[in-house]
Amino acid sequence: MVEHDVTLLLRALSDGKRDALDQLVPLVYDEIRRIAARHLKRERVNHTLQPTALANEAYLKLANQDDPRWKDRAHFMRVAALVIRNVLVDHARARNREKRGGDRLIVTLVEDAVGDTGIDLDILALDQALEQFAADYPDEAQVVELRYFGGLTGEEAAEALGVTRRTVDRRWTFARAWLFRRLKHTDAGKPPGKED
Repeated sequence: MVEHDVTLLLRALSDGKRDALDQLVPLVYDEIRRIAARHLKRERVNHTLQPTALANEAYLKLANQDDPRWKDRAHFMRVAALVIRNVLVDHARARNREKRGGDRLIVTLVEDAVGDTGIDLDILALDQALEQFAADYPDEAQVVELRYFGGLTGEEAAEALGVTRRTVDRRWTFARAWLFRRLKHTDAGKPPGKED
């Protein structure tokens, strides 16, 4: 992706020039789909959401915003990570309603976007824990959204947030420890009806 072109198109779109969207689509869609595919690789094999469906839904939500105010590519990626999180949570809630808690979407919290697996957990439990976490640690929560839901590397997250890679690594380490502890102690990492 040519960052300069994306930034100019995002600004044009923010200024109300909806025709910029036609030029923006080919530049950002592949990146959104790549993020979706990377994220869904960490999920259980039997989930029903596929990378293309996740990317399409996330892209439609981004494209259909009434008054987008994206400053640049980094800002767009922060918003995209949040939209991907919301799509996954909405999907899990819908599945949960259908099955009354018996078929929640299970994901894996990992070291990084392509790193070793950590613990399997219910995405609704993760979303709830992240809401609590963000209330006290908003900067660290942004790192989780970018790294986990956005699929960005540490370097990409640092660029998107305008901080150093070391700051992102420190926030990511703290966030993972906090989330592991919270989910482990509340037993929220286990899907309903599952035993050890």
